[in-house]
Amino acid sequence: MSDPSSARTGTIRLTVGQALVRFLAAQFTERDGVRERFVPSTFGIFGHGNVAGLGQALLQNATDPGEGENPMPYYQARNEQNMVHTAVAYARTKNRLQTLACTASIGPGSTNMITGAALATVDRIPVLILPSDIFATRTVDPVLQQLEDETGGDVSVNDAFRPVSRYFDRISRPEQLIPAALQALRVLTDPAETGAVTLSLPQDVQAEAYDWPREFFRERTWHVARPVPEPAALDRAATVIRSARRPVLIAGGGTIYSEASAALADFTDATGIPVLDTQAGKGALSADHPLAIGGVGATGTDAANDLAAEADVIIGVGTRYTDFTTASHTAFRHPDARFVNLNVKAFDAAKHSATMVVTDARTGLDALREALGGYRAPAEHSALAQTRRAEWEKLIESCFQPHDQELPAQTEIFGALNELMGEEDIVINAAGSMPGDLQALWKARSPIQYHLEYGYSCMGYELPASLGAKMARPESEVVAIIGDGTFQMAPQEIATIVAERVKVILVILQNHGWSSIGSLSESHGSQRFGTKYRMRDESTGMLDGEKLPFDIPANIRSYGLEVQEVSSAADFRDAYRRAEASEDATAIVVNTNLYGPNPPGNGWWDVPVPQISRLESTQRASTEYEADKAPQRHYL
Repeated sequence: MSDPSSARTGTIRLTVGQALVRFLAAQFTERDGVRERFVPSTFGIFGHGNVAGLGQALLQNATDPGEGENPMPYYQARNEQNMVHTAVAYARTKNRLQTLACTASIGPGSTNMITGAALATVDRIPVLILPSDIFATRTVDPVLQQLEDETGGDVSVNDAFRPVSRYFDRISRPEQLIPAALQALRVLTDPAETGAVTLSLPQDVQAEAYDWPREFFRERTWHVARPVPEPAALDRAATVIRSARRPVLIAGGGTIYSEASAALADFTDATGIPVLDTQAGKGALSADHPLAIGGVGATGTDAANDLAAEADVIIGVGTRYTDFTTASHTAFRHPDARFVNLNVKAFDAAKHSATMVVTDARTGLDALREALGGYRAPAEHSALAQTRRAEWEKLIESCFQPHDQELPAQTEIFGALNELMGEEDIVINAAGSMPGDLQALWKARSPIQYHLEYGYSCMGYELPASLGAKMARPESEVVAIIGDGTFQMAPQEIATIVAERVKVILVILQNHGWSSIGSLSESHGSQRFGTKYRMRDESTGMLDGEKLPFDIPANIRSYGLEVQEVSSAADFRDAYRRAEASEDATAIVVNTNLYGPNPPGNGWWDVPVPQISRLESTQRASTEYEADKAPQRHYL
């Protein structure tokens, strides 16, 4: 059946929900000659805010599409925060050239997406969020789940999306969708501006009909730019680097998103400058490269941190210098340390009083290599970097070996995974002690292999992210490493994985506590208080009784997923091979030791300790904190 058109030539009558679906289905991106659908599908959970608006539009698209209308497949999520995480992981795996849309009902359904929006914006990842809103007409006021604000009738809970969105608009009239949708796509496809984009949709407006210009629905191609560096800025950067005796390069996530790995390898080969990496940048230079030294910062390798401490010039490529990367401003200790930053976003390029080069990472690295005109770092500096790397690799060998304890350390499992996974497979993690261990130990052999969300470090990201990454790259084996604390927060998308028959491998490490926070608590004088999963002891009034009788394998099986439970690294290897050979999703629950051991490290992270306390443990920690804080400085 064809769509009903108005009597006026060049218009088509649709609801706002129908128009938005049709518009999104016609949007494409192009970079380096590769053109693809920007929003190929939509995730959603329906309620009274969107079931008859966007929900109806998605149904109509699936069952009775209009002439020339592209399909917009719908995926059913189980938790609104999770579906945004799925979209983020999809977009990240696609190097920000594609993303997914997420729709939810008004009230809690929409506000559940705020955490996902914050994560996307912090990590500079595009995701389109479509929360439903209260009635624009206000005839029904207050509607179920509406927040009443006595200071303004146009305020709703969706205003909470404003600070975590790169672009926010509320569509109170149908015709407002036209400029808002175009602005949304502009921001989403701009590598310097991208993040969460929120179009707040009142539920009555979603269902309102309007005569739309047909031109609004034509296929549009958004060309993703590769900004080239300003020649003068490039000359300034080259001058600083040529003066360096101990330079290092820090590869951030922007290096991967711009597909600059080959350019980075060429730059490193030409200059002999050692490459350190952030959580988002690991794998930008293959770990097999002799000058790939490893992670830098609070959870970095001793080798990388020693080089950072001595560096007189730090070249940041596509990094935003989080406190973990700078070890809370203690990593770079050379008194005359200078920064040269290549970044597509001026805000990040300017950090640490740097010589700024606003550029795409790939074009910037190629141009800088040419501008340096044959410069090489001193041979002894490059040789020292390789020596320290070799010393570090020798030091951490014990992390992968069995320890004198009943259960394996999580580092043993990571070592096994690193050996078993292919270089085009994807390992996913986000929060707790695991990102620190992984940054120090994991050898990423490709830009796709290491998928760590450590900008927002959101517990609950890993499981839905495995779904998004596998949707984006079905040819890869996708492994989500999940702590038992994270699993308890967000297991719901197992149902989506089962329903969609998506093959992922979930590795749940069970140690009956929050290992990361427990260790941090102990090291900061708070005695692991409130970090173990225990029954309350009636005699002490504390949560230090018996272990909680929570059966994770049984919980997972209740979703219809196959589960293997193991308690050794050897058994884990066998379980992984079975999971890899299976055509279906599999979970492996690994019983591990809560107390590590963890890899050695010389980085520091600023977590303040009370200056006064009656507890001796806190008093000791406070003294240590003040000493550790001494090297902290602004880079001016």
